[in-house]
Amino acid sequence: MAKKQDKATGTVTVEQIGSAIRRPKDQRATLTGLGLGKMHRVRTLEDTPQVRGMIKKISHLVRVVDQA
Repeated sequence: MAKKQDKATGTVTVEQIGSAIRRPKDQRATLTGLGLGKMHRVRTLEDTPQVRGMIKKISHLVRVVDQA
């Protein structure tokens, strides 16, 4: 049996490469939820399924820079 890990699963660094102008409200809210909102802003976040889902939802607006 595999044991659960107690520490965080890692981090993922994302950069905003697309503008939120003329985007639906849910996409703008997702950018804000990730801590983005202005072009070329970079954030390092925990690599969780929730964050991965948010990145997938706005994959046309963000770029994954690094995974650790």
